[in-house]
Amino acid sequence: MIPAERKAEKEEEEYKMEIKVIEKKKDSLSFVLKDSTPAYANMLRKTIVDEIPVMAIEDVEIRKNSSVLYDEILAHRLGLIPLKTDLKNYTAISECKCEGAGCAKCTVKLTLKAKGPCTVYASEMKSNDPAIKAVYETPIVKLLKNQELEFEATAVLGKGKEHVKWSSGHAYYKYKPEVEIIKNPDDAEKYANICPLGIIEVKSKKLTVNKTKMDSCHLCGNCTDILPECIKLNENNSEFIFYVESWGQLDTKQMLAKAVELVDEQLDELKEKLK
Repeated sequence: MIPAERKAEKEEEEYKMEIKVIEKKKDSLSFVLKDSTPAYANMLRKTIVDEIPVMAIEDVEIRKNSSVLYDEILAHRLGLIPLKTDLKNYTAISECKCEGAGCAKCTVKLTLKAKGPCTVYASEMKSNDPAIKAVYETPIVKLLKNQELEFEATAVLGKGKEHVKWSSGHAYYKYKPEVEIIKNPDDAEKYANICPLGIIEVKSKKLTVNKTKMDSCHLCGNCTDILPECIKLNENNSEFIFYVESWGQLDTKQMLAKAVELVDEQLDELKEKLK
């Protein structure tokens, strides 16, 4: 007989998930997660949304502000500006060796000084680290003649579960749909447009499933409503189609890699505690 520990190790070695990329754009990624479980898929989704640390402005010292915005509204707008994030060179302020004092390893200073008439943009903020800067040309405030704005902001790493300004992006998934033709109707050509996405087609007077379009199926049920005795819909509970969107602080590849790393760390910690 195989000892329990060796058996567990063998099962762990044999259990390997696979990721197949469907489409990758600048700020979005879609992929199929194969040979997984609903629990892991949901854990991965929550980790992407809530656990990946990114930079955001936490404190603002406003030295001059004669704009139409109150200081509190201005600070709120600054906090929601996405900032490029460098996870290799920065650590959370709560975990830093400076013990919360704020140093170059856990905080970044951004300053801005402007006088109207002009529109002040986030890209005009000067950072003491060129790698940490505003992602977009976000308008902060419009200054009229002789109006002034001057501030110093402090950005730190945080997580989406603490505040939405530290969210790296959005992630959601669906079970991979399965469409099965169990019987062909006599007049199949009549149902050539039965699927609004073109997943079900008619070839040689028979209904067929276009496998290349399966990932776009959202199980609307239009086909089974019309031909319930001919078509069967199901979900594959071991394959999941993921969609990840980045707010710009990190690219989607970094987000996915960091999320997998964090999930593995949490599972290892749980494994040790169970021992």
